[in-house]
Amino acid sequence: MKLVEGSADIEDLDAFLGDIGHIGDEFDCAIQAFDADYVLGEDHLRTAVERADRAFERGENVARERAVEILLYAAGRRQIDRALRMGVGVGETDAVVVVHSPDGDDETERAAAEAVGDLLVPASASADAGADDDPLAADRIDAEAVRDFFDVSETELAATDATLADLVRERVALLDVEK
Repeated sequence: MKLVEGSADIEDLDAFLGDIGHIGDEFDCAIQAFDADYVLGEDHLRTAVERADRAFERGENVARERAVEILLYAAGRRQIDRALRMGVGVGETDAVVVVHSPDGDDETERAAAEAVGDLLVPASASADAGADDDPLAADRIDAEAVRDFFDVSETELAATDATLADLVRERVALLDVEK
């Protein structure tokens, strides 16, 4: 799995997703773009990719496409329409894009990630970029929006020593149990 981070200025969402789809087809990779505001680190996405791979291996996948299955796991939901909120949308969005070769072909992933990178402005490319501009930095997220999206209550957070990221990864893992 490779991650491509940057800013996407999307005027036509269908065209952007089509471009990503073409890259995925060309390199035989699953490619899924996420709004970075809902991504709680690399482990969050790695867990989603691993669970999606396992679902395909077992024939338990809900989605026909691996990229959509990755989205469902990352969102901790089985309903595609609700999971889509975690994807990119029209306008300027900090994005994290997963590039994953189901065959584990590192060279293919690297080439596909480079092609995806051409669609984004790298996070470090802006004139005022700094540590706060890292799309995967834990302190850049809106914790309230993330709690709302993943249905994590204040009570649940207070009842455990787990971080919000830990609870989100738990939601990803629990999706297997809910099937």
